Amino acid sequence: MAQAPVSKTVSASRRRPKLAELISDDIKRWIAAESLGEGDRLPNEKALMDLYGSAKATVREALKILEVEGLITLKTGPKGGAIINQPGMEPASRMLRNFLHFQQLDGKQVYQLRKLLEVELAASVVGKLTEHNFQQLEANMSACACCASNEEDHRHQRFLELEFHQLLARACPNPLLAFMCQFLNDMLRDLVVIKKAYVPERKQFDHANQDYHRQLVDAYRAEDAPRVRQIMAEHMADAEHHMSALEAEMAVQMLVSNDSPNHQNHRSKLHDLLTENTSG
Repeated sequence: MAQAPVSKTVSASRRRPKLAELISDDIKRWIAAESLGEGDRLPNEKALMDLYGSAKATVREALKILEVEGLITLKTGPKGGAIINQPGMEPASRMLRNFLHFQQLDGKQVYQLRKLLEVELAASVVGKLTEHNFQQLEANMSACACCASNEEDHRHQRFLELEFHQLLARACPNPLLAFMCQFLNDMLRDLVVIKKAYVPERKQFDHANQDYHRQLVDAYRAEDAPRVRQIMAEHMADAEHHMSALEAEMAVQMLVSNDSPNHQNHRSKLHDLLTENTSG
């Protein structure tokens, strides 16, 4: 019996890496092994060509891979070369969010993970917050307490509420836990924009957030780890409840507004452009 052909997707996933990719991976391992940091330089092109026995074009392709990944900056001139960067949080988070946006992610799925990680992160920073950290948290809470009068104010308030958690994440001693929590907060920030999760009818949620944040800061001041865990767990459960209620409300509103003359105001301009092109 003839064997079924291997799909292009499978064969593509099993392709052998190019030499430039292997070189770029080896350079990354070397950077880590040597504990090199931002501002340090890689060997010049000639040295890399000799080291790997490769052509100039291959070495340049390997360096370009590292530059696209944000690990180095390529500079020309007498003082040029490949200079190491420390990749930022936002580019890494954005790449993952771009991938997940095509997975039809919803608030429930985000909170399935966030409920676990935020509690661990909250506990990890007990006793580690500086007075500057407390000043930032207090300033954030004061900004959140300001009355929102329009849609843009409500959106800004949602972002501020998420920023409270980002401030805690930046103080976390575990870089992996900090990254994961900041990433999930970024996902929620995107959902705020996409799903308009800042509609005015959310005063109860506003007050609950402010109350939980105040309780957390007081527990941090007292360095009461069990209390911090308890408050954050309750805060996440409450936030998940509000997000679920909001998404249900938004689903109903979408059904009602699809035939409304004002529906076009809630669609993206790209949606209208594509509709025009396909109907023309």
